[in-house]
Amino acid sequence: MPTFAFDSDDLGRTEAFLNQAYAKMRIGGDTRSSRTQILRDAAGTVSVDRLDLNHNMSYDVTPLGRLCLCTVQSGTIRNRVAGDAEDVYGPGDTVVLAPPDRPYEGEVQRSRYVITMLDPGLLADVTGAEEPVRLLDHRPVSADAGRRLARTIEHVRGDLLADPQATELPLMLSAASQLLAATVLSTFPNSALTSDTGGSRDDRPVSVRRAISFMEDNTANPISTADVAAAARVSVRSLQYAFRAHLGTTPMGHLRRVRLAAAHADLRAADPATTTVTGVATRWGFLHAGRFAAAYKAAYGHPPSGTLRD
Repeated sequence: MPTFAFDSDDLGRTEAFLNQAYAKMRIGGDTRSSRTQILRDAAGTVSVDRLDLNHNMSYDVTPLGRLCLCTVQSGTIRNRVAGDAEDVYGPGDTVVLAPPDRPYEGEVQRSRYVITMLDPGLLADVTGAEEPVRLLDHRPVSADAGRRLARTIEHVRGDLLADPQATELPLMLSAASQLLAATVLSTFPNSALTSDTGGSRDDRPVSVRRAISFMEDNTANPISTADVAAAARVSVRSLQYAFRAHLGTTPMGHLRRVRLAAAHADLRAADPATTTVTGVATRWGFLHAGRFAAAYKAAYGHPPSGTLRD
C-alpha cells in the first residue's frame, strides 16, 4: 500500500498538499480541469511518488534539501534550476529535476511522471567521500544508464517500499537505499568520480582506493570483506556496490587478483630447485592447485610452472 494517496481537482488544495509533501511552492494551472493524483511509497530517507496530472501546472519551488529525480512516462515537463538554462523532458527521460540546495521552476504539461527523492548524504556514504558528493549534470551519461536507473527505482518502489513487511527490515531498507544511491552515481557525472588526489587523476571513489590500499598492505594476512569495508569506512554492501560499479568484481575477487600478483612475483624470484608452484600457491591462499593454475594462466598467458622454470 502507498504511504499516502492524494486525489483532487482543486488547485488550492493541491498547492497546500504539495507544500506539505515537498517544499514551499507556488503553482498555477487551468482551473477548469485540474485533477492531480499522487501515490507515495516511502521508507527511511527514500520516497517514490507517482503523479498523474490531466492539466498544465506551473511551479516555483524553494530548495528541497533532498536530491530530486524525475522519470517522465507521458506528457512534457519544462524545468529550470536556478542558474541553469531551461530543459524539456519527455517520455522515457530520467533526470535530476533539482539538486538539494537550489530552487527550481517550470511547468508540467499533462504528464504522468515519477518523482524520487533521497537524502544526498547517501551518495557520500556509498563512495566513502568525506565531502558532499555533487551531481555535475542533470542528464544521464547515456540512454542505457537512464533506463537502468528507472528500472532500479521501480524495483526499489515496487518490491521494497510498497511492501509493508520489507519496510520493517532495517537491513533491507539500507541495502535498497545504497543500491539506489550507487545507481545514481553510475548514471550521472559526479564529483566523487572526477576529484583529483595528490595531483593525479583517479576516477575510483575514495572508498575503493582505501580498500585497495588496505588489501595491498595486508596481502599476506587473513582479512575478510568486513575488514576491508571497515578500513574503507563504508558498509559491506556499499563496498560491494562500489567494486562492482568501478572494478567489475567483488572486494574478495580483487583481493585474489592482488594475491595472484604476489604469487607471480614470488615465482619469478624463486629458485625452482627449492620452490614448488603448490608451495607458492598455498602461501598466498590458493588451496586448489588446478584453480590457481587456471587463474594464473588467464592472467599471465602461461602456466605458473613456466614462470618458475624461467
